[in-house]
Amino acid sequence: MPRRTRVAIVGGGPAGLLLALLLYRAGIDCVVLERRSRDHVLSRIRAGVLEQGTVDLLRLAGVGARMDREGLVHEGFDIAWRGEMLHVDLRGLAGGKTVTVYGQTEVTRDLYDALDAAGVPIVHGAEDVQPQDLTTETPFVTFRTEDGERRLECDFVAGCDGFHGVCRQAIPADQIRIFERVYPFGWLGLLTRMPPVQDELIYAHHSRGFALCSLRSPLLSRYYVQCPVGDRVEDWSDERFYDELQARLPERAAAQLQRGPSIEKSIAPLRSFVAEPMRHGRLFLAGDAAHIVPPTGAKGLNLAVSDIHFLSQALIAHFKEHEDGLLDAYSATALARVWKAERFSWWFTSMMHRFEDDGGFGQRIQEAEFDYLAGSRAAQTALAENYVGLPHL
Repeated sequence: MPRRTRVAIVGGGPAGLLLALLLYRAGIDCVVLERRSRDHVLSRIRAGVLEQGTVDLLRLAGVGARMDREGLVHEGFDIAWRGEMLHVDLRGLAGGKTVTVYGQTEVTRDLYDALDAAGVPIVHGAEDVQPQDLTTETPFVTFRTEDGERRLECDFVAGCDGFHGVCRQAIPADQIRIFERVYPFGWLGLLTRMPPVQDELIYAHHSRGFALCSLRSPLLSRYYVQCPVGDRVEDWSDERFYDELQARLPERAAAQLQRGPSIEKSIAPLRSFVAEPMRHGRLFLAGDAAHIVPPTGAKGLNLAVSDIHFLSQALIAHFKEHEDGLLDAYSATALARVWKAERFSWWFTSMMHRFEDDGGFGQRIQEAEFDYLAGSRAAQTALAENYVGLPHL
């Protein structure tokens, strides 16, 4: 590993790896520091719905071949309400744009393969990572591996280390502002090697709570049910999960549910979170290090990719054209898109979930929201445009 690099990337998830690959393609050296092992990173079960812009950027980075072969292009999805289905025609409503179902794990694997082939240094097991001297022209990162204490000098630090990472914490408290909403429920997810209920996703609103039928492939299904935030995975047997899922689906969809043993089960709390600004000196935040969205709108991974689009362009302009306008504008540019995605994810979450404390008024508002959506092509167009992803402007 070199002692100096142009960009030190903290975090070896898809955001950090994609940034490293885009910089490599532009001839800019970098080093990726990841606390966990590669096997652990590849074991994470995460998002699977890719926006059109995410698909396009992965292709541009040269890692779209397997995604194009194995990914499932979805032209729409269904919203289940009062036992009926509303079909949202993404292609027809969003100017021909679609989404692609391709798991985050597979995106990460493709990025690893490309970076290995390129010889880009990825340091796993990097403990006690500390970005330092961030407001000077000579920042550096210290960390520890099994070989001892290390120091990596750099021009910039990219904080792609997630919500619980160290990079956001390296910004003084009086120089960062946090916006947050924590939701009073979580998502219990189950992955199983069984055919999905149908070829497209089903988002279901029910008096018992929200449910989602998703998939990773024609033989790999991912299901979710809304659950109390204090529940434990151990409280939910596979049988209980499937019973609850089936109760929340319309009769036609419930009849197609095929039960199988779970490969993985986990509970994720839901929150909306934004940290502003996304820059401190020579540190730039990207992805979950700067923002979290509820998974309802499938925006988490896509927002991270959006950040990397803006940040990679800015760094390339700095090193190749000696132009810092994009770097100076990075935080404002990224946050403009982040807040639109936060709004959409909050809205979709608010409409589709059961809120125990909202009472009858809240339920009537949800019903009016859905009725308006079902009867308005303009409302469906707004939903479709946000779902496929707003442009990377």
